Amino acid sequence: MAHRGREQVEGPPNHEPDYSPDTIRRVVSASTAGTVIEWYDFFLYATAAALVFNTLFFPSRDPLTGTLAAFATYAVGFAVRPIGGLFFGYFGDKVGRKTILIVTLLLMGISTTLMGLIPPYATIGVWAPILLVVLRIFQGFGAGAEFAGAVLMTVEHAPPGKRGLYGSWTQVGVALGLIAATGVFALVNTLPREQLLTWGWRVPFLLSIVVVGVGMYLRLRIMETPVFRELEQTHSVARNPLLDVLRDAPKSLLAVIGARFADNAVLYIGITFVLTYIAQQLQITGNVGLIGVLLAAIVQIFAIPLFGALSDRVGRRPVYGGGAAFALLFAFPFFWLIDTTSTPLILLSIVILAGAAYSAMAGSQPAFFCELFEAHNRYSGVAGGREMGAILGGASPFIATALLSAFGVGWPVAVFLIGMCLVSVISIAVTKETFRTSVFEHAEHSEVREPTTG
Repeated sequence: MAHRGREQVEGPPNHEPDYSPDTIRRVVSASTAGTVIEWYDFFLYATAAALVFNTLFFPSRDPLTGTLAAFATYAVGFAVRPIGGLFFGYFGDKVGRKTILIVTLLLMGISTTLMGLIPPYATIGVWAPILLVVLRIFQGFGAGAEFAGAVLMTVEHAPPGKRGLYGSWTQVGVALGLIAATGVFALVNTLPREQLLTWGWRVPFLLSIVVVGVGMYLRLRIMETPVFRELEQTHSVARNPLLDVLRDAPKSLLAVIGARFADNAVLYIGITFVLTYIAQQLQITGNVGLIGVLLAAIVQIFAIPLFGALSDRVGRRPVYGGGAAFALLFAFPFFWLIDTTSTPLILLSIVILAGAAYSAMAGSQPAFFCELFEAHNRYSGVAGGREMGAILGGASPFIATALLSAFGVGWPVAVFLIGMCLVSVISIAVTKETFRTSVFEHAEHSEVREPTTG
């Protein structure tokens, strides 16, 4: 099967994909470790933006205004992620998944560590927020292709009928990163306020370099995916994968962009904006919000693989679309429960939205997105589409905080969340089901390796 922009196929490969438990275990561990680092970095910044950056880097008489500025720099990281996704995705389709994963891991980890060394505004003035934004840009640039690469590495190594399950473990890395970032920050948040603002907030950022070392060790020990090795052996590596995506798979690209609206908004409103809402709108002190986020992350660890496995049996669309639809219906009850100021109900609301509803989308997403694209342009399609869809979702904390500042109540944020989920529900409804398709490029290869599963 020849494609425009690629060389003629010379026949099926003469090697068998390695589906041994040991190989799968190494690949899943390496991919998950990188995802932990990526989301440890991003959640750490989000938590710091909600709790301390407004004071350290964006001083203002109005705490909400300072928080808006901090969240604006948070959104900057998401704004550059599509650029990083397209840039590294292009080379991921040209030189392989593994090489790009190592590069993006280093870029993210070093950027996060350096954030912990920036002097505050009181010391170097306007250079403090400038340096923070620059490092945030580098962090987002690397993260733009990190998750897509980890997903491809896992899904393209997974045996037929288990891509949803194994792919979902990369999303478990998101939960583990969330637990690590929130847990470490909750610990330093117990320090006296003066110590927290002086040195305590730096500790979680500096610890990032340790996690990077572990991730590098794991990633250097894994092989390139059998799917990309097939592309190399059959001389089917794309000359211009990005152009191939735009020309041959525009519907899949739009489907990924639209599907991302819901899971981004659900996650970031449920774990980031909620901290601001609880602390500044409801004037509730202590770690109630952080505890709720930790509980939601613990639920994700168990729920995400369950939903991933379920998508292997019933399909990606029912699981992903069901999670988005549930979040849409729960938007107003989410704020009703939080506004009671009852600690158990606040915790319950965070767990339901950021734990259960998000997990349905997260568990089915890796395999779903990979299966929407052919192997020769898959990295570009998944990374580019996923991160373009994340721009508005990544700005959710900023948008939600702006709505709160303008209206002083939570219901406009609920309306915003409903709109984001509605886009995803419609996008998924008009997208083809993929769970019985092959991840290999060539039909003669996939007929042997990829029997239909139910």
